[in-house]
Amino acid sequence: MIRIKNLWKRYGNFDVLRGLNLEVHQGEILVILGRSGVGKSVLLRHIIGIEKPDQGSIEIDGVMFTELKKNEIYHAVRNMGMLFQGSALFDSMNIEENTAFYLKQHRDILTKKRLPPEVIKQKVKEALQMVGLEGTEHKMPSDLSGGMRKRAGLARLIVYRPSILLYDEPTTGLDPITSQQINELIVKTQNELKGTSIVVTHDINSALFMADRLALHQDGQIVHVAEPEAFMKFDNPTINFLRENQQYKRKQ
Repeated sequence: MIRIKNLWKRYGNFDVLRGLNLEVHQGEILVILGRSGVGKSVLLRHIIGIEKPDQGSIEIDGVMFTELKKNEIYHAVRNMGMLFQGSALFDSMNIEENTAFYLKQHRDILTKKRLPPEVIKQKVKEALQMVGLEGTEHKMPSDLSGGMRKRAGLARLIVYRPSILLYDEPTTGLDPITSQQINELIVKTQNELKGTSIVVTHDINSALFMADRLALHQDGQIVHVAEPEAFMKFDNPTINFLRENQQYKRKQ
């Protein structure tokens, strides 16, 4: 369970987050919808501990993240992972090295021991197979298409099997077919890891396909949260616009 209460964040003279409140249920895919530039990505960076709020609290599985010191946050977020908007792959590493990076840098979450190279190699192979990138181990990020880089970023995320997964605009810049492939991979990953996922997007079609619940981010706050059918009936100018542009049916 993730509980966010009265979260405020200001950059210069502009309040990006304005007393934001949100609860994320364990085991769900929560999709946060909103226009570009309203602070959805800022919220994700606060949840994973990259940024500190000016005011308010974030509690994750009983731990008050906003009260932790930097070194404590480093240990607290080890069971969390984030797919950044630009995939954030290391340009100087091939896909196998990118995918293995976390496993080589950290001890196993469960055993607290370093994994031997042959185990890491097998885990990397399985993660790449899961996202349909088998055979790309020795390719560089520059050799891959935008959609393939997204999938490589997803493989790097799921290889250590985090229980909380954050996705920052996972389909931005992709064509409709590739976007839908990424949507399906996110749902597949959720079913495989049985974790808790938060996806931020402005793409209503992707949102409706993936979401167990939808949240509307507007004016620095979450103004409405509901399951997809009820969410789309809410009378709000943004939702009305999204409803008119709906194309894909919801996941089965």
